[in-house]
Amino acid sequence: VLVRLGVHPDLVTIFGLVLVAVAAVMIANKMFLFGGIVLLLSLPLDAIDGAVARAMKRTGAFGMVLDSTLDRYADGFIFASLGYYFAVEDRFDMLVFALLALVGSFLVSYVRARADDVKVGVETKVGLFTRVERVIVILVMILATGVSNQLVILDVGVIILAIGTNVTALHRLIFVYTALKNRGE
Repeated sequence: VLVRLGVHPDLVTIFGLVLVAVAAVMIANKMFLFGGIVLLLSLPLDAIDGAVARAMKRTGAFGMVLDSTLDRYADGFIFASLGYYFAVEDRFDMLVFALLALVGSFLVSYVRARADDVKVGVETKVGLFTRVERVIVILVMILATGVSNQLVILDVGVIILAIGTNVTALHRLIFVYTALKNRGE
């Protein structure tokens, strides 16, 4: 339908980010269930943009870069909303974990991107907390918190993300080091 309507795949990607931003505002304002639902609705757009691009034969490099970049913005919006929520609630311990999760999330993607660079040439997909797993944990913790009104679920989810993303980033870094060492570099 989107192809027939002539909707550019980049617009689908951008609209997905807009939905994530709306969800982030809801989450920051303690509307966990509605924020989780909007976030859930944004997820198919992340897959549809690629399908639209392939169908329209617009599979250029810029679309891939845009998609990856907006994924980082989406991660930033979600973790910033959680950080804001924890700050307003005077939960500075959890604010630290939200910031650690943000840093870890960015580093998981960054290490892969740098390792995949032509100069390095190490395909790096190892680790448990890739984007898919992070999104699943985020959705489960936000929706479960919204349904149950048990804030401990949110706390546990953020702590899991803070630890898991940073362990994954370090795992990837060690993987790249080992691969390069084995190549004699």
